[in-house]
Amino acid sequence: MKFCSTCGSANLALRIPEGDTLPRIVCADCAAIHYQNPRVVVGCLPAWEDKVLLCKRAIEPRYGLWTLPAGFLENGETVEQGALRETLEEANARVEPVGLYTMISLLHVHQVYMMYRARLLDLDFGPGTESLEVRLFTEAEIPWETLAFRTIARTLRRYFLDRKLGSYAFHSSAIDRPRRAS
Repeated sequence: MKFCSTCGSANLALRIPEGDTLPRIVCADCAAIHYQNPRVVVGCLPAWEDKVLLCKRAIEPRYGLWTLPAGFLENGETVEQGALRETLEEANARVEPVGLYTMISLLHVHQVYMMYRARLLDLDFGPGTESLEVRLFTEAEIPWETLAFRTIARTLRRYFLDRKLGSYAFHSSAIDRPRRAS
């Protein structure tokens, strides 16, 4: 941040404001405190019978890799509305949400992933502008080596395990560091 969004001043400093416990960007001219908080990513795990719907990314990051339909929550929408919007935008898929399924905090990139389990309402889906391809996969067909994000792999593994157990619980977890390059 180079300028205060309240007064336009460039006189910003990183310090712990009175009554706070963490360093914040504070404007020395108008005293505005600029909080930087995690971004929320929302999406769906759309299922049809024994298959799940994945999208091949047409955008960076992770162009050409597979993911569940998901993206950043917009201001003015609920988490569920955002998940349904992202599913429609990326996969042109209409779904019925079953419930919030996973919440994964990515501490190193300041994001929180919130994924819904959902039922596809029909098989009329296809790539949106952010997808190269959209298709259904059985568990045996999942392209594990070309999944775009660890959050997606974790969500899919939980889903297939829960399906075998016959019970779907809500799962909350965290990833606190990036994957190391090999």
